[in-house]
Amino acid sequence: MELKVWVDGVQRIVCGVTEFTTCQEVVIALAQAIGRTGRYTLIEKWRETERHLAPHENPVVSLNKWGQYASDVQLILQRTGPSVSERPTSDGQARVPERGFYRQSLPPRMDEAMDE
Repeated sequence: MELKVWVDGVQRIVCGVTEFTTCQEVVIALAQAIGRTGRYTLIEKWRETERHLAPHENPVVSLNKWGQYASDVQLILQRTGPSVSERPTSDGQARVPERGFYRQSLPPRMDEAMDE
């Protein structure tokens, strides 16, 4: 399934999303795609109502609960803070993130582990 998420006013599509995909996994995929570090959250917006989704929630399940209104709900990626490497030092100056490549793997999901 494709999940549409607004990032900085631009609609992006996350592919391969299932009802088991968590918000945290969607946030990580989007942050990597836009090449930015920091802390992010997904917001579910319908008209003037906004709700922050928890990292363990499943956005597809959440959207399905809206029923006929699901197509009117927007998911928005919002930056909530800097990454650890961007936090200000004791002298008030923000540290510049180190340039480098870091690879981090998420633990296998239970449904994938059972398939093996």
